[in-house]
Amino acid sequence: MGFYVTTPIYYVNGTPHVGHAYTTVAADTITRWKRLAGEQAWFLTGTDEHGQKVLEAAEKRGLSPKAHCDDLVVHWKAMMERLHVRYDRFLRTTDADHVALVQAVLQRLFDRGEIYRAEYRGWYLVKDEVFVTDKERDERVASGELPESAFRMIEESNWFFKMSKYQDRLLAHLAAHPDTIQPENRLNEVLGFLQKPLGDLCISRPKSRMSWGIELPFDHDFVCYVWFDALLNYVTGAPGFRLDPQDLGGWPADYQLLGKDILTTHAVYWTTMLLALELPLPKHLFAHGWWVSADGQKMSKSLGNVIDVNLLIDAFGVDATRYFLLREIRFGADGQFSYQGFLTKVNADLSNDLGNLGHRTLAMVEKWLGGVVPDRAAPDEALARRAQGTWERYRAAMDALQFKEALDAVFDLVDAGNKHLDARAPWALNKAGKREELAAVMRDVLEISALAAVLLSPFLPTKAPVLAHKLGTDVPALAARLFGGAGPLGLLVPGATLTLGEPLFPRFEEMPPAIAALFDAPTVATATRKEKPVSETPAAETPLPEMAWIEFPDFQKVALRVGKVLECAAHPNADKLLVLKVDLGEARPRTICAGIKSKFTPEQLVGRNVVVVANLKPRMLRGVPSEGMILAAGGEEVVDLLSVNAAPGDTVR
Repeated sequence: MGFYVTTPIYYVNGTPHVGHAYTTVAADTITRWKRLAGEQAWFLTGTDEHGQKVLEAAEKRGLSPKAHCDDLVVHWKAMMERLHVRYDRFLRTTDADHVALVQAVLQRLFDRGEIYRAEYRGWYLVKDEVFVTDKERDERVASGELPESAFRMIEESNWFFKMSKYQDRLLAHLAAHPDTIQPENRLNEVLGFLQKPLGDLCISRPKSRMSWGIELPFDHDFVCYVWFDALLNYVTGAPGFRLDPQDLGGWPADYQLLGKDILTTHAVYWTTMLLALELPLPKHLFAHGWWVSADGQKMSKSLGNVIDVNLLIDAFGVDATRYFLLREIRFGADGQFSYQGFLTKVNADLSNDLGNLGHRTLAMVEKWLGGVVPDRAAPDEALARRAQGTWERYRAAMDALQFKEALDAVFDLVDAGNKHLDARAPWALNKAGKREELAAVMRDVLEISALAAVLLSPFLPTKAPVLAHKLGTDVPALAARLFGGAGPLGLLVPGATLTLGEPLFPRFEEMPPAIAALFDAPTVATATRKEKPVSETPAAETPLPEMAWIEFPDFQKVALRVGKVLECAAHPNADKLLVLKVDLGEARPRTICAGIKSKFTPEQLVGRNVVVVANLKPRMLRGVPSEGMILAAGGEEVVDLLSVNAAPGDTVR
């Protein structure tokens, strides 16, 4: 078996939103990349259909639980269809083979003495279908997060899995294989959780209270706890899996993608279940961050700030939607969503950069060189080195699931292609009759578009093939030549017929009406960025103060980027400094020392967006590296930090 990737199975009672789309598109993209590289790949997704909330919702509708699930699962499959997600299996926990496997697992663990019966009394949180401690309940009620009515006091006999037995073995595994949980800050969360004694896991619900679930094979009065049932889908759906340590088929998974809010259930419940079954753990559990609203709140139906994926696709297209989700933030970090940010990114990257490069190059070749791929002796050396570097950066980033970094590499090359056109001025070469030189320049830039087409194909499943067709070929042919060693700027066939056609990504001059309708008039005006008329009142004659003026090219050398503070602590060797971990949308957070301890406590800074001088040369400050500078206001005393409402890594200008 080759590469195996999973998403969580999504809770059927809800409706799909941008967070679900994010995980699913990420899994689809990495699967497409592996197949592009010639590997076998298996992509599993599906729906979680058992539990108390499903039962209650079905009863309210006057339906059986299964009929209720059959009705709702359509929305999940439709979301994936619209996003051009190509899974290998969509598993439902009501599928017969899954039910059979869950019962086989339960029986095996029971026979081995890993499951026992005991009395339990405690608080039950219906919303999450979990038992909580008195302390957890009191804290969540006191904070206003949940009302007292959200919890039920339950006293009953249940069946328990000896999860605590495997705490030390799990810790030993994570010590030997720290990359099992990614990114690193999620591993630290799990290790922190495992510092406390691990209890046993209640894995049953009495039918007298909750009947909708998989019946325990050794006690027909109980059904299986929904999480224990759901987690086993990853082995049910593994190709060729058998409950036999000598013949596991496609298990273990290479990557299991999940949101950070369900990390504990996967990193602790799931792993200890596998250890008890003597099955290998997944190679990687990757817990990505959340999309949050412009004011920093998690998207949720209760807050009314969820993003409708169908609306995005209707307004901007499927490729633009997929592209934004994976380009805007580093996979693993939280990211702020705004429609204006979406519009700006699509226009800047897809319309202006990629679309403009391809369309104007094709137009010039059609006009001056007969509309076919021109021949040339060899690619421009500097451009070839740049393309080779792009190819290497892209491969490394994709294999590490760093989609933003992979796209950054491609669009750096696209930018280089646009600059190469401007610098070599093919219009001047044509006017001067320098046909050989003109052909070489145009071929090189066409090759950059071809490389972009093949590398972007996992992200842009409908537009990348269109771009390849415009270049007289298709994505499989480009991939075969690229992986066959043709060189990143040697993918096209001289003489192949080019097709100009319409621009690949037409520019949005204003917010699409369906999106603009979500805002009141002032917000729409801001979103469309309509220019105000310039005042005709002459400027006052008061002179500006004397300053050490700099020229605009000097200012352009300063790279200002938005950063999100992930961690903050006092500097161990300096009284006035704080040490911050700041996410700039890069492969790893930066360590930055800042003299702001007199104004801020570490707790006040975590989660805040700041402005960072990103290209300030790193240096050591009292034994701690500082990889940038945070902009602050004030003279001798710091008054405040500059803060902007934008995603980590965005440019400040």
